[in-house]
Amino acid sequence: MDGHEVGTRAEWQAARDELAKLEAEQAQLNEEITRRRRELPWVPVEKEYVFDTEDGRKTLAELFDGRSQLLAYNIMYGPDYRLGACPGCTSLGDEFDGGLVHLNHRDVTFVCFSRAPIDRLVAYKQRMGWQFPYVSTNGTDFAFDFGLALTEEQALAIPELKALIDDPPEWLAFWATQVGAELKDGLREAPGYIAFAQENGTVYHTYTVTAPDPFVAPFFSFLLERTPKPQPDGPLSYRKDEYPDAA
Repeated sequence: MDGHEVGTRAEWQAARDELAKLEAEQAQLNEEITRRRRELPWVPVEKEYVFDTEDGRKTLAELFDGRSQLLAYNIMYGPDYRLGACPGCTSLGDEFDGGLVHLNHRDVTFVCFSRAPIDRLVAYKQRMGWQFPYVSTNGTDFAFDFGLALTEEQALAIPELKALIDDPPEWLAFWATQVGAELKDGLREAPGYIAFAQENGTVYHTYTVTAPDPFVAPFFSFLLERTPKPQPDGPLSYRKDEYPDAA
């Protein structure tokens, strides 16, 4: 047990009751954050964006697919990635399909964006067995306009990012080999969620959140938070078909 504290049932219950108070505070704070998120002002999208999809070219408004809300996740898969999308984003992508029917029945259309060309997105989607709509923002300003990607100049102007590019930790250097891109290109993509609403023919941008926000993580991370033993430090991830050992 690696020296973990062992106690009686009564001691466990007392500690659990104290933890429950903290969890209740966290739940209350989460409710407040959700309320404030929905109170953010809506910003009309005045620029016309046309994307490549599996069903041909579509405007941002057409991505809503008849619903009034659009939620999207931006997968790190830039045009310079030769070997596929970010393994961490891929792990999150593995878990989206189960929620599609539930979102659709609540007036929400869900898609994923990436800047790689559509043919590469379709091939990767087939490899991973995904069902959600996968949309290419390649050839548009969309990702740059909404903070989902950086130009090379912008990336190098951020001291923290430049430091990672110049002297990457071991896990990040390995990540670059996984996606097949130089870090100066690979780290220009921003994983995150972006939301839009559509009313009376107008599309509004309502919300964006990008890493390192804890919600930009695979869902199984939240399950692991309930397990007894901590996971190894570091954000090293593998695609589901590339784990070096069998589970």
